[in-house]
Amino acid sequence: MPPESHVVTISRFLIDEERKYPEATGAFTSLLSDIALAAKVIGREVNKAGLVDIFGAVGHENVHGEDQQKLDVFANQVMYRALDHTGLVACLASEESEELISIPAKFPAGEYVVIYDPLDGSSNIDVNVSIGTIFSIHRKITSGARGTLEDCLQPGSRQVAAGYILYGSSTMLVYTSGTGVHGFTLDPSIGEFILSHPDMRMPEPPKKVYSVNEAYFTRWSRGQQLLVSHLKNEGGFGSRYIGSMVADVHRTLLQGGLFMYPPERAQPEGKLRLLYEAAPMAMIIEQAGGRASTGTQDINDITPTGLHQRVPIYMGSKEFVALSEEMLAAE
Repeated sequence: MPPESHVVTISRFLIDEERKYPEATGAFTSLLSDIALAAKVIGREVNKAGLVDIFGAVGHENVHGEDQQKLDVFANQVMYRALDHTGLVACLASEESEELISIPAKFPAGEYVVIYDPLDGSSNIDVNVSIGTIFSIHRKITSGARGTLEDCLQPGSRQVAAGYILYGSSTMLVYTSGTGVHGFTLDPSIGEFILSHPDMRMPEPPKKVYSVNEAYFTRWSRGQQLLVSHLKNEGGFGSRYIGSMVADVHRTLLQGGLFMYPPERAQPEGKLRLLYEAAPMAMIIEQAGGRASTGTQDINDITPTGLHQRVPIYMGSKEFVALSEEMLAAE
């Protein structure tokens, strides 16, 4: 008789993890389950985007001055509707919204703060390149019944959990709650996320690959230019760049290497958002044995000063991040 198939769904995995903590109330498990449900709904629309009227821009810009895509708006609403009524969340913050998102007064508020980028890489939607959702979870630190801006502006080192959903050839949910990184692949035949990548670790030795948009080479500092030139000329690195942060970081997590989104001379603060992109991805990379830096300090040591604060990003294998910091400091 063949051995019994051992399938672990994300629901079972979360319950098994919860049992390790006798004081657990089940709220965190329920919250992650709600995010997983939202991921299924968003993934369904992403996968049929070419068949329905959900491609293209909606005709106005988001808070960052970027053209909002129809799927951006849809994904933002799905995340909000999955979390606003549960009684688990004190407040929300979305990359698509300028201000803090309060929980409606008709619903109870909880003890968690969820910060999310509903659809990272959305400029790639119309050309069918992998995109994703990124989320970060904090505990509320203020004493009021509802969450405030202070609850959102916590350093990444205080994150309770972080994760992303990759909508690619398959839909994957990857998350960490501070005890390792675990990946789940959506099985569309049963509609469940199945544990496919337990205890994800960046490989040692890492693959010598760097990921950066070299079209911006002339906009970079001299140190950044020297770093990239060194990687490909003396360092023996190959280059892989998708242009979707979730996809590029996912590859870096699986293979090792270095993902960079450096500052430009005209934009020294960087481009990617600290709360919605950098901090959650940094937690995942660090939990998998890597590092995440601005080029001068660890990303998750930064205390945010605003919801849409931007930072430069260097993340991946520890030795490659250290090399980046060394060469940038020598500029």
